[in-house]
Amino acid sequence: MTDLYNKIVSERASLEKLLSKLPGFRGYMELNTRRQADRMIRESVAATLRQQLNRLVMAEKALLDAGGLKYMSKTRSAKTKFQTFIDRIAAANPGYSGFFDADKITPEDLETIYAFDYALLNYNDKFAEALNLLQDAALKNEGIEAAIAALDALTIEANEAYNLRENVLKDIE
Repeated sequence: MTDLYNKIVSERASLEKLLSKLPGFRGYMELNTRRQADRMIRESVAATLRQQLNRLVMAEKALLDAGGLKYMSKTRSAKTKFQTFIDRIAAANPGYSGFFDADKITPEDLETIYAFDYALLNYNDKFAEALNLLQDAALKNEGIEAAIAALDALTIEANEAYNLRENVLKDIE
């Protein structure tokens, strides 16, 4: 090998050293990492909520088997709102550019976004509880209307919480 080759190979730079020589690349990588983290959180939340949505479908079948055809329009309405909530989480852009610009976001902004993400994740437990009530009501054949109404109210609340999260992100931009 040539002396130049040996010199270059012997002075291998770490990735960190290389990145420090490329203006703006470190910021791009940090931006990309934040976008990936946001996407991973949203995918995880959406996946857990889809499991609950599947439970709603099973509860609808149980209601139908028990002769509860009259409840289907109400459960369909709640299911549509629930699916909309999940779709909004899963299909959202990977963060707003303003949120991910390191020079614009403050630690307080991050804490606020993390609080909203935690709240979105907690909706899985709330939906599980509401669906438990619906399944119990369907088995007992009593309190079905109230259980469906509670589920429907929860779907509205969840979508409103997501609206708030979007507004916070837009305000950071």
